[in-house]
Amino acid sequence: MGAVPFRVNAPTATGQFDLNIEGMTCAACATRVEKALNKITGVDAAVNLATERAHVRLTGSAITAPDLIAAVERAGYGATLATIATRDLERARKAALASEDLTQFWWALAFTVPLVVQMAPMLWGSGHGDLLPRWIQLALATPVQFWIGQRFFIGAWKALRAGAANMDVLVVLGTLSAYLLSVFVTIASTPGAHVYFESATVVITLVLLGKILESRARARTNSAVDALLRLRPAMAHVLRDGAVVDIKIDDVVQGDRLQVRPGEAIPVDAEVLSGQSSVDEAMLTGESVPVGKLPGSGLFAGTINQDGVLECRATGVGADTAVGRIVRMVEAAQGSKAAVQKQVDRVATVFVPVIVVIAGLTLIGWWLAGAGMEVAIVNACAVLVISCPCALGLATPTALMVGIGRGAERGILIKDANALELAERVRILVVDKTGTLTEGRPSVTRVIAAPGVTERELLVAAVAIGQGSEHPLSRAMARHAAEQGVPIQPASGVRAIAGQGVHGIVMGGDGLGRRTWLGSPAFIRTLQHLGSEIRPNDFSSGSVVGVADEARMLGWIELADALRPTTQTAIARLRRLDIEVVMLTGDRPGAAQAIARAVGITRFESEVMPADKAARVAALKEGGVQVAMAGDGVNDAPALAAADVSFAMGAGSDVAIQSAGVTLMRADINGVADAIELSRATMRKVWQNLAFAFGYNVLAIPVAALGLLNPALAGAAMALSSLSVVGNALLLRRWRPAA
Repeated sequence: MGAVPFRVNAPTATGQFDLNIEGMTCAACATRVEKALNKITGVDAAVNLATERAHVRLTGSAITAPDLIAAVERAGYGATLATIATRDLERARKAALASEDLTQFWWALAFTVPLVVQMAPMLWGSGHGDLLPRWIQLALATPVQFWIGQRFFIGAWKALRAGAANMDVLVVLGTLSAYLLSVFVTIASTPGAHVYFESATVVITLVLLGKILESRARARTNSAVDALLRLRPAMAHVLRDGAVVDIKIDDVVQGDRLQVRPGEAIPVDAEVLSGQSSVDEAMLTGESVPVGKLPGSGLFAGTINQDGVLECRATGVGADTAVGRIVRMVEAAQGSKAAVQKQVDRVATVFVPVIVVIAGLTLIGWWLAGAGMEVAIVNACAVLVISCPCALGLATPTALMVGIGRGAERGILIKDANALELAERVRILVVDKTGTLTEGRPSVTRVIAAPGVTERELLVAAVAIGQGSEHPLSRAMARHAAEQGVPIQPASGVRAIAGQGVHGIVMGGDGLGRRTWLGSPAFIRTLQHLGSEIRPNDFSSGSVVGVADEARMLGWIELADALRPTTQTAIARLRRLDIEVVMLTGDRPGAAQAIARAVGITRFESEVMPADKAARVAALKEGGVQVAMAGDGVNDAPALAAADVSFAMGAGSDVAIQSAGVTLMRADINGVADAIELSRATMRKVWQNLAFAFGYNVLAIPVAALGLLNPALAGAAMALSSLSVVGNALLLRRWRPAA
């Protein structure tokens, strides 16, 4: 069976908003927007520089999206509500800005190249002075400084007006100092003094180039989400007044009747009304075998109809499709913050003020050392220009964005950055048996009725009491009864005891209602009034359920559940990752031991109730070991919630998926190994980026302060530093799980 990722319930817009943020240039900007939003009572916001988005959770009902947008604008930035519907508009806006940036870069380059070329003889030591008159140099530098560089002045002004400082402040202070010094020398005609027009223009040109390349690279980090959205066709065949009309997919509304032809992608989530076909759902579930579809079957947007014409009714459109919910979940995860990023954000808030102080000390130090004001100003400029809070701000979120997106492409849906970060440190994995290690589709292998009870009577009671349950064992018994032609009797007052069984009143053939129990051997043994010669130990290694009424034991039913073909390989992979696998199951000892022996698990417990599973997970965590839990059923939800990291198998229940930090679209425990490998690869990139970003500043700032760097070279280094961390993060797109 394929997995059911469409059950993933991403946050709804009623209590949460995503905002596109305009005008951020560095980590300090992101921190300031975040503070502005969090000042509003009832708002919990996280701003991501890499995605240029704010993810806002509301704890107060009086807050609206316009309130949030107004708060962002008061902080000096722009904001719009982000939805799937506005995605194309946002992309068009960014494309227009990118085109404008590129045009300005070419103008900046045209003005800057003559200034750099005329310095060549002096740089090569073959001449002195300038090739171009200084008034011409001033004319070339001025438009770069104030026209092309006006974005930095605007950004700096907004930051300072809000009582903060950002990268724009550093660029403006550094380039303006070099420019004004050069203007003074030019006007005063100071003998022997140099001008630094080329330094100011080169810095602005290179920083602008770095921003262009950085934006292009960051756009590639969202390739996973874009790929999901591209799965939807542009048009849909809608039945209107007996005729088939082609309309845009965005115009389809819930309830529309649609026609899907062979070879076409299904445009929206729908229910089959007539026809039959096979549908390739690999893009959602990873299952290579097409799924048969009949009237009443569900269809999912983006999946491919294979060989028959289907008439269907739209049940989910736009953002309410399976793909839409997955996109929201992935974007929410990409916009979330890992713990390490929060530490970096605290550094970013003081980074720019500290750099300004260091630049001031550099200026004073060189002046006091007798080097002259010109040298002091140039070295202080180099300090201002080379310092790069952008690299710090991008180091973590870009790696997390690419990692989470790559996971989505491989069927690993990560709820938030915290889950991805914690998965790296997992050392114990607790697994359920049924549906996790096994196929989750048991079948009845033996039916042994108690003396005086027929197999038919036993099955009637078992199916009647279990017919409302979604438990795999109940469904298996219902299938077996249907194959045997056993009628379904009504039951009333049915109540479930989590992880143990169910009981209720079953109407017998004599018209009398009898309280009947269905459940595990441990549950049946608690019924003190019963006695029987048949015991569960008489069975082989399968799962066993007992059935009894208020007067007697009715018998036992044995069911077998086949191992997933990939389970043995997955357990071996997890061992190679230095992860111990512990199996906790509510099944009896014989069945648990047989499965554990088959897959190579040495540590397991049987007849463990759901509440006890959570307690066992808590006990495993006591030594400070990172413990993960993988499961797929309602009964697994407490243990999933208790684990440090939780993995819900895609074919599992809604409750299990909502309790988990990671949802695996394929019902295969290999996905757990994949997710842990991805987490480790992603966090390696995070630490590499942070080491580079911090190391770059620790080394570069003293070098600049010691007068060993020209401001132009400092500008090039600053631009390349941001691009380097983004490029390193993009290498994660090559990640593949180990065989």
